[in-house]
Amino acid sequence: MTVRIVTDSTADIPPELARELDITVVPVYVNMNGHSYRDNIDITPDELYKTMMESDTPITISQPSPGDFAQTYQSVLKEADDIVSIQCATRLSGIFQSALHGREIAGGKGHIEVIDTDMISTGLGIIAITAARLAKTGATLSNVLDETHKTMAQTHIWGVFDTLKYAFRGGRLSKITSLLGNMLNVKAMLTMKEGHLRPTGIVRTRAKGVEKFLDNVRKFSNIHDFGIAHSLAQEEAQKLKAKLSALVDKNRIYISQLGPGFGVHGGPGVLILGMSASDTPKNAAEIAQEKNRRRMPHFPSFHSPKLNIAPAL
Repeated sequence: MTVRIVTDSTADIPPELARELDITVVPVYVNMNGHSYRDNIDITPDELYKTMMESDTPITISQPSPGDFAQTYQSVLKEADDIVSIQCATRLSGIFQSALHGREIAGGKGHIEVIDTDMISTGLGIIAITAARLAKTGATLSNVLDETHKTMAQTHIWGVFDTLKYAFRGGRLSKITSLLGNMLNVKAMLTMKEGHLRPTGIVRTRAKGVEKFLDNVRKFSNIHDFGIAHSLAQEEAQKLKAKLSALVDKNRIYISQLGPGFGVHGGPGVLILGMSASDTPKNAAEIAQEKNRRRMPHFPSFHSPKLNIAPAL
């Protein structure tokens, strides 16, 4: 039984890696100037960011249609028995619902399992890549599904943004958060929690953001994979990869361009780090105890005099 992986282009998987692992990517649409362009087919990330920097042209993203997914599923099932369709967070996009409807339309042979990962960008990419590696070994559908859900629980993602104006414009963050980042001339740090984008702090430079990434990574052990995505930040991405190479085999680290699925909301200058790790060196209770100990005041030690008291007769 052959299992194949399908995902959407918000996963930011390098095209060559997707081909190597037989991952089929359904593109999202970039809408501007009255036209719709398929991600990485009709428009490249470089073209998108050039437009964003040079004009205030309104740019939106729309999900692949159910028909797009149905056509993809029917094509993949000509060569495979089953499909695991791994999609971005449903709280960020309607892609998951399109995939479900596409499954209904596709019908025919084979089982199609559609999964909402609560992730996007390299977080989503790592999950799809891990599933595809296992599928390439001839694993059963049940085994691929188990591995996919396990990897979802072990995947983390962090990002540093040059500006939050695009995220606010797209309705992804509050106006107050956006104004704070722009007024202070700082970079915002974000993460994904339960399918939502969450601010985690601010830094002065992207280099400081990379330091924060590394601080986060050092809390984990048994790290399996890293995925780095960037929008016009190639140099920082390469430096980050070099530092992460001390932790895992460099072949388990990939760099990709941040596509429009996230890029329209992040704009130029975004750096994203995704990671999967099977455990952490300390549990939450131990970390909390260490923090409490650091907060407690330290008093000088003293010794009471020894008293020689004869036993009563």
